Amino acid sequence: MVSRNRAQRIADRIHEEISEMLIFDIKDPRLSGVSVTDVTVDRELAYADIYVSSIQGSESAENILTGFQRASGFLRSELARRIDLRTFPQLRFRWDPTPENTEKIEKLLDSLSQQGQPTSEDDLPGNE
Repeated sequence: MVSRNRAQRIADRIHEEISEMLIFDIKDPRLSGVSVTDVTVDRELAYADIYVSSIQGSESAENILTGFQRASGFLRSELARRIDLRTFPQLRFRWDPTPENTEKIEKLLDSLSQQGQPTSEDDLPGNE
């Protein structure tokens, strides 16, 4: 078992390397426009959960996760080559809906703030 700090450093390194691999090394068209939003590694270094999102949205989540599963052997071996660990964790890919949820919340807040704004100078307080 490793310390939380070490597990976090390993997760950060995996995040950095996979992000770079998505840009330069992976040619699968299902994985274009995909970004890694977070990586967590358990303290036993058995599993690395990789959270991904895409500009295409959750409609393509299943297709993207299938692409990652197909590439997981290549990704794991390449990561093991780049990151020096005694044993490399198994990779588990998860869909992260956070960017989509954030966009929905921002649109909702914008619509609420527009509803609360006066539409003309006559509606301003003190102009009765």
